[in-house]
Amino acid sequence: MKISLTMLCLSMLCIPAWSQAETTTLDTAIQDTVKTNEESQLSQRTIDHLADDANAMLQEYRATLQQTDSLKSYNQQLEKLITTQNETLVSIVKQLASVEETQRNIVPLMLNMIDVLEKFIALDMPFLTEERQARLQIIKEMMDRPDVSLPDKYRRIMESYQIEMDYGRTINTSSDTIELDNKKYTVDTLRIGRVVLLYQTLDGRHSGYWDKQEKTWKTLPAEYNQSIAKGILIARKQSPPDLFNIPVQAPERSP
Repeated sequence: MKISLTMLCLSMLCIPAWSQAETTTLDTAIQDTVKTNEESQLSQRTIDHLADDANAMLQEYRATLQQTDSLKSYNQQLEKLITTQNETLVSIVKQLASVEETQRNIVPLMLNMIDVLEKFIALDMPFLTEERQARLQIIKEMMDRPDVSLPDKYRRIMESYQIEMDYGRTINTSSDTIELDNKKYTVDTLRIGRVVLLYQTLDGRHSGYWDKQEKTWKTLPAEYNQSIAKGILIARKQSPPDLFNIPVQAPERSP
């Protein structure tokens, strides 16, 4: 019995020693596990960051590709625009050259038109002489003015031609001074288109017409006084339109 008690006592002394070693090993294992978990979490966070960075780079890459496509389309459109502008520039240069040539050709033409108009007025029946000469003088002076554009000069010349054409389709009366038998008289003139130009003294006692062949005023018989007076009233719109007798000179025969 003494031996058994001794062995039991030794056995009881050994148990605490084994439990302490086991506990130390367990703590170490737990610490290693915790450390491993922490390292795993750190690695996961690193992976997550890398994944986010990779995703951001992918989005940026896609945006860059889209922007590159847009720039490519824009550059293509810009190239087309530049090509069109170059073609337009070439056309404008050609037009400018044509305009310069046109100006060189049209200026002599306009000067010739003014010269023809001046001769026409001089050879025409003597009505509204001062007004027509003043219009002609304005055109002549305008041709020497650099501040008036070429189109405006041409337009004014054409307007003068149009006015002269309209004279052939209208009836008009005005007060004028004529020379008859080397004497000057203030008279009322009656123009019917360019068919005939008549006059009548202010007292209505004498009438006459412009002789186109001889370029002079000639008298008419007194029987025309009343008819010419009626025509003057109609031209002034002081009388309603009506028929009246006038002498018409026979047209000139071609040689």
